[in-house]
Amino acid sequence: MQKENLLYKIQPADRLSEVKEYYFSRKLKEVACMNAEGKDIISLGIGSPDMPPSEETVRVLCENARCADAHGYQPTVGIPELRNAMADWYRRWYGVDLDPATEIQPLIGSKEGILHVTLALVNPGDQVLVPNPGYPTYTSLNKILGSEIVNYNLREDLNWQPDFEELEQMDLSRVKVMWTNYPNMPTGANATMELYEKLVDFARRHNIVVVNDNPYSFILNRKPLSILNVPGAKECCIEFNSMSKSHNMPGWRVGMLATNATFVQWILKVKSNIDSGTFRPLQLAAAQAYQNTAEWHEEANINVYSHRRKLAEEIMQTLGCSFNEEQVGMFLWGRIPDDYADVEELTEKVLHQARVFITPGFIFGTNGKRYIRISLCAKEDKLAEALQRIKACFE
Repeated sequence: MQKENLLYKIQPADRLSEVKEYYFSRKLKEVACMNAEGKDIISLGIGSPDMPPSEETVRVLCENARCADAHGYQPTVGIPELRNAMADWYRRWYGVDLDPATEIQPLIGSKEGILHVTLALVNPGDQVLVPNPGYPTYTSLNKILGSEIVNYNLREDLNWQPDFEELEQMDLSRVKVMWTNYPNMPTGANATMELYEKLVDFARRHNIVVVNDNPYSFILNRKPLSILNVPGAKECCIEFNSMSKSHNMPGWRVGMLATNATFVQWILKVKSNIDSGTFRPLQLAAAQAYQNTAEWHEEANINVYSHRRKLAEEIMQTLGCSFNEEQVGMFLWGRIPDDYADVEELTEKVLHQARVFITPGFIFGTNGKRYIRISLCAKEDKLAEALQRIKACFE
């Protein structure tokens, strides 16, 4: 019997109309095609550390993965060894005391954390404050979840910090959450205690939860700070942290959030219905990584990136871009010359003529449309070659 060809009229959920495929997902497909054609593109786009974790971290993973009883489901709250290690790390490096049993929640990463916090705190139609420029996922996930996004400006003349006078003039009555990210990505603006104190005061006065995303505090930065250093911050703030950048573990997917016990329980209600606990040997290895020495961090997070940063600065100068030398983190953010019509005129020329991929700042918001971002997650020889290619095209 011949089957009829039926024309199905299934449509995607309406929420998909609110977002596009992630820029890097789309652009790296183009880069992959160019590489397949033999063009050998040097990618300075993604912030994915290219160095390994500490040897002790890998050893603990391998040893525990061989245990016959290590492969079962794990608790969503994370194993005590990991939570205790996270609390100890916060105490040693930030001077912040956290109860490992009630004030910490391990995460698979910040993206997951954005999802869980939004589901736990924000009803569809509630407003959230999102920085412009800022991490694109703050916008895309909140769009998917039905939040009303209110952008707040970060500007170079304010060192990429919120304009609190401007914020105070806004109607904040429906705002539930304010997303912040210091040290800042993409701009490299560092955290300060004065900034954190202003954010905590703002949150308390307006009954808003400030969520500070803090994965870059160790990169090119010898004085890591936490918003939880501010007295009373736990009552109104949540802080994300991640092992991806600080411990060279991006593919391991280990992060955390720290806040008061009530917020943790609300978030756990969401998380426990969405995913399960991480592989036990990986959690034990992460607990080991949190014990990395100050010397390890000095070499991995300071020395290596310092050498790479000098080459990135030369690339910026060759392109005629201006930048703040006080930036921290694993990127270099620079303003393009005025004679370019837009940033893509520059980045597409660099890609197709110099065969180097750098990130246009518009993907982080309208306030980034005259800027570029260079990743330091490439070996020195690759950065040096990228510099030579760009010099050949632009000098």
